[in-house]
Amino acid sequence: MNFNFNKIKKSDYPYIIAEIGVNHSCSLKIAKMMIVQAKKGGAQAVKFQTYKAEKIVKRSSKAYWDTSKEKTKSQFELFSKYDKFGLNEYKKLANFCKKTKIDFLSTPFDLDAVDKLKNLVPVFKISSSDITNYPLLNKISKTRKPVIISTGASNLNEIKGAIKILKKGTNKIIIMHCILNYPTSEKNANLNMILSLKNKFPNHLIGYSDHTLPNNDMLNLTTAYLLGAKVIEKHFTFNKKLKGNDHYHSMDMKDLISFSKKLKKIRTILGKKREKNFIKSEIKSRKFARRSIVIARDIKKNTIIKERDLITLRPNIGISANSWNKVIGKRANKNLKASTTPSWRDFK
Repeated sequence: MNFNFNKIKKSDYPYIIAEIGVNHSCSLKIAKMMIVQAKKGGAQAVKFQTYKAEKIVKRSSKAYWDTSKEKTKSQFELFSKYDKFGLNEYKKLANFCKKTKIDFLSTPFDLDAVDKLKNLVPVFKISSSDITNYPLLNKISKTRKPVIISTGASNLNEIKGAIKILKKGTNKIIIMHCILNYPTSEKNANLNMILSLKNKFPNHLIGYSDHTLPNNDMLNLTTAYLLGAKVIEKHFTFNKKLKGNDHYHSMDMKDLISFSKKLKKIRTILGKKREKNFIKSEIKSRKFARRSIVIARDIKKNTIIKERDLITLRPNIGISANSWNKVIGKRANKNLKASTTPSWRDFK
């Protein structure tokens, strides 16, 4: 499995989750196709959603998403369309992920879902909507598995409350910045909250779950990475033109490939060294682009060196220019000709 908490903690590369969710429309064939596409795109994990509509929402509960994008106005009606997978289907998907060499994840939305998934997933992912669902958090904490928890629409006290419960079972907790809007406008993305979470929860890893509309530059995701997101999650589809559900704010394989390439380029630009120092390719420049002290005019033996007697010129092959003040005031050991490069033995 790709999910290794300590490895993710130390890695310079984020753990990428392609959230298939229910974009498979309850088709195992489509779900498997999307798993393959996510793997080809560079994701380390795919994530599904495990629920039964009647265990999430009352029949009278209204939509909270953009109904111009997803026209279903009843939560119960929407969730009922995509809750057909059971334990048998998730076992098949988990086994297929194993063969494909990508992690199988699924978010449980009820207590029974935790039982179904606990032997199939390496880490539990908790939805933003359940950050205050203490019965669910308690159940997940008792599995003692690592946890990834999204924080959309929450405040710090609510996050702390959730973490307190989850820590009863594990210290391996990844806190995801998230905005719970479908879709999230760029002006509402507030990626600086990643820095706030890093400051407030220094003992936990911080990630980002994105709900903005996909675009060619993938700037939200690359910025989140640069701000320190160790896990990045984005909804995933095989066809962005499909109507309804999460397709309209999902990335596809082409987007994922583009994002993976951008990450590699950013990693190359950032480099492996963290402390400022010159690098191997600059050794030649240190010699030929820097200056050393040169005699500006003929100087007789025993003359006390003054500033007008010297000049700094490239290359840096003698006494470095940063020793200027150490040479001024010394006495010449011998006659020194103009334009020559002295050494320390020429002075006393």
